[in-house]
Amino acid sequence: MRGPIPINLAVEDELSEQMLRVLLQKCGNAYEVGAVYRKGGNNYLKSKLSGFNRAARGMPYLILTDLDDKPCAADLIEEWFACKIKDYPTRRNHNLLFFIAVREVEAWLLADRESFAAFLRIKLDEIPLEPDRIADPKKELLELVRKTKNRRLREDIVPRDTSATRIGPDYNGRLTEFLLHKWRLDAAEARSPSLLRAKKILKSFLPKSESKKRAQQ
Repeated sequence: MRGPIPINLAVEDELSEQMLRVLLQKCGNAYEVGAVYRKGGNNYLKSKLSGFNRAARGMPYLILTDLDDKPCAADLIEEWFACKIKDYPTRRNHNLLFFIAVREVEAWLLADRESFAAFLRIKLDEIPLEPDRIADPKKELLELVRKTKNRRLREDIVPRDTSATRIGPDYNGRLTEFLLHKWRLDAAEARSPSLLRAKKILKSFLPKSESKKRAQQ
């Protein structure tokens, strides 16, 4: 019987890491997380991408980045992998899984509309129907949190007026709490095509060994 698939993670931030851990647990395939590379946003991921791609010959790597203001996922892939989209399947090592959250990982949280509305205790119709179409999911999420009557939750997630940061002091902690205990993958994937694609890949993925490939040649 095959054991869990070992996999290293590379992410932009803490919330993205926790999202991947939840996906790996709930996707219907068995994984065991090894190293986690998280050193400051998408510039770090982009700079290390070729190294991760080479390292994936020996062990699977899972990278998650946000689409942000790129027109589409194909544009981001062509820029990061320095190739035309038609060449991407051969440029990317089979064991490198490259996921793009449209447009930010916060959209995947909002995709479970019922649970997020209950989390904030706001009306369901306040939550957007198509999270992948939101131009700035983080901004949208913060605006929704501002509507909650839970003062502590609001103070933890929303930045103070005098703060230079975009997020509150316990933004990642509170949203991770929601992700781990309230968020439902089956509900969210129904409203986020980019999340559904990620789940399907994780569910069916099997790593390929470079040594086995050479032996077959």
